[in-house]
Amino acid sequence: MKKNKVWLITGTSSGLGLEISKSALAAGNKVVATGRDANKVSKAIGKASDNLLVVKMDVTNTNEIETAVKSAVEKFGTIDVLVNNAGNFYAGFFEELSPRQMELQLATSLFGPMNVTRAVLPVMRKNRSGHIISISSTAGLVGFEYCSAYSASKFGLEGWMDCLALEVAQFGINTTIVEPGFFRTGLLTPTSTIWAENSLEDYAAKNAELHPFWISMNGKQGGDPVKLAAALIKIASKKEPPKRWLAGTDAIATAEQKVAEFQKQINAYRELSSSLAY
Repeated sequence: MKKNKVWLITGTSSGLGLEISKSALAAGNKVVATGRDANKVSKAIGKASDNLLVVKMDVTNTNEIETAVKSAVEKFGTIDVLVNNAGNFYAGFFEELSPRQMELQLATSLFGPMNVTRAVLPVMRKNRSGHIISISSTAGLVGFEYCSAYSASKFGLEGWMDCLALEVAQFGINTTIVEPGFFRTGLLTPTSTIWAENSLEDYAAKNAELHPFWISMNGKQGGDPVKLAAALIKIASKKEPPKRWLAGTDAIATAEQKVAEFQKQINAYRELSSSLAY
């Protein structure tokens, strides 16, 4: 199995994307580090070298994606691992988020990974190998207040990835959905969190409670992105990597609660659900 690989990682100027890039480089891999601001990426990771290519790439811009993939192949000859990491957080109650805000969340966190994957797949299909890793969230498993836009994008991401896994397995391409709990990344920083545009009186009391909570979580999340990144390098080295990987003890607890509740619902209506055949 190929030991040193070429990684293309999105959203690498800070947070998890930055740490994954550093870990991949430290493990002897080649890295194509992308972000909307190439200068910011370079300042965070370092200047381009024999093992590092920094490329400007907005995941909502198909022209920039095509250019980045072409540059990666020109420099390193191939792409072995794609990490769909770039993201943001449109926070607020569904009714207070504008339709445009919902669209922008989906553009970055759902269509963005689709755009990048579509551009990388021809390279992986030609190689008859590859690994597509998409960073989801426990918000892709369960719904939380204030997360309707974010969860919509992550639930969509997971459904798409589940289908993609079946479609590309014939080409020797693996897929992994990563579901982190709360990690100390840049997601809850002022530059990555966008609040609902509208305000409705009926939600005022809950807003007064939840808005400060989400602000207070920034910088206090229990998960260490450096450890998550190192674990991801191990995951990517597996001959048969997991289709779905929970990151963090809080993620495990959330998933186990979801499974238990789902089973309870199945059992509660088993008779009625089973009575619908002709």
